[in-house]
Amino acid sequence: MYDLLIHGGTVVTVDSADTVLTEAWLAVKNGVIAALGAGRQDKPLPAAADTIDACGGIVMPGLVNAHSHLPMILFRGLADDLPLMTWLNDHIFPAEAAFVTPDNVHAAARLACAELLLGGVTACCDGYFREEQVAAAVNEMGLRAVLGQGVVDFPAPGVDDPSRHLTVAQDFIDRWTDRSPLITPSIFCHAPYTCGPETLRQAKAIARAAGVLFQIHAAETRDEVRRIQYLYGRSPVSHLDHLGLLDPATLLVHAVWMDAEDIARAADTGAGIVHCPESNMKLGAGIAPLPRFLESGLTVGLGTDGCASNNNQDLFREMDMTAKLHKLAAGDPTAVPAATALKMATIEGARAIGLGDIAGSLEVGKRADIIILDSRHPRLRPMFNPVSQVVYAAGADCVRDTIVDGQVRVRARKLVEWDLETLMKPVETVARAILPPNRADRPGIGAPDPDGDGPHAT
Repeated sequence: MYDLLIHGGTVVTVDSADTVLTEAWLAVKNGVIAALGAGRQDKPLPAAADTIDACGGIVMPGLVNAHSHLPMILFRGLADDLPLMTWLNDHIFPAEAAFVTPDNVHAAARLACAELLLGGVTACCDGYFREEQVAAAVNEMGLRAVLGQGVVDFPAPGVDDPSRHLTVAQDFIDRWTDRSPLITPSIFCHAPYTCGPETLRQAKAIARAAGVLFQIHAAETRDEVRRIQYLYGRSPVSHLDHLGLLDPATLLVHAVWMDAEDIARAADTGAGIVHCPESNMKLGAGIAPLPRFLESGLTVGLGTDGCASNNNQDLFREMDMTAKLHKLAAGDPTAVPAATALKMATIEGARAIGLGDIAGSLEVGKRADIIILDSRHPRLRPMFNPVSQVVYAAGADCVRDTIVDGQVRVRARKLVEWDLETLMKPVETVARAILPPNRADRPGIGAPDPDGDGPHAT
């Protein structure tokens, strides 16, 4: 007797052979994929405590969002159409100082998880401040995640004294190591221009000692490259390599302005890359050299970035954009085919964030992180090639069911354990207190705060 049986669909495994099974079934036991089969539907199916009929839909690995800032859903649409540093310094940093309270972070992270689960994302890699509250929310929502406590060299939400950032990060790692099967702690240094060399060295030493992922924004904009070159005489990636930070447990996020030498360094050290095309486009950062990453054998995942700089967490849109953007940039319709984009959003993303052994593909022995796309959705009909259909036609709205670690989190497009309105309400309360750039007629950033810790979600 299995715990869960999914049958009646086309299974896109994303395994090493790119196996696709038609009229297939998949069985789950104790949160693990225990068996896969295919054949005529008139044959008896294995017994299970719960069954899901895919109704001809696509059964595939849950998507892996390899870079996110979950609580930044609070600032979705707050400051659009601005250069990165203007966006950060004039809008996001002040908003964070005023509104990133423990309650608000917890409420925002829960809503962000709901968006991810409903959109077919079963695992994410997050980096932010007050990550303790993020971890609690993610664990409650039942999402798999690698979570990094943010580190910068100036006061930040939850850490008024910059000298305590590394201590807070160490404490977070200690508390969440082996605490939940869904949560893997990490450390997130914001960028080489917000963290000095000694902070970066010490943060990486903490990560190495704990055996966890070290995340960092790197080579995101031309201005960053010029700034790091001026300060240290090297490119951002060369700077990180000079400090001894690059290895297979280092994740370079954005990596838009990496030259041939930078790519060779990353490839030689085994560092992973996260490509965030929509965020890069929206902030005008540039087009990352993805084809050269892939030619060099780099592990490249796909990320949405936070909702303040992308506005959505739809990884299907990221896949579609990835494949099309690089065809346009190269003038080559064969550049970055659909199968490559799909792997970036599944198995390669899982590998980049250190979860490749347990997630990212549908194979016996891996954890059961599975989604089902609704074949009755008009965007999925007709279907000649399921992989192309996933990348070029599907969207978050096509996800019917989401299973994480063998537990059904979304069934028939609805959260199983949570009421969506209940999750949205506290975030809406915070939103009403946030001052948009063109509004000075209601309380918001910079307004008097009676209790000194900002508005609360609950």
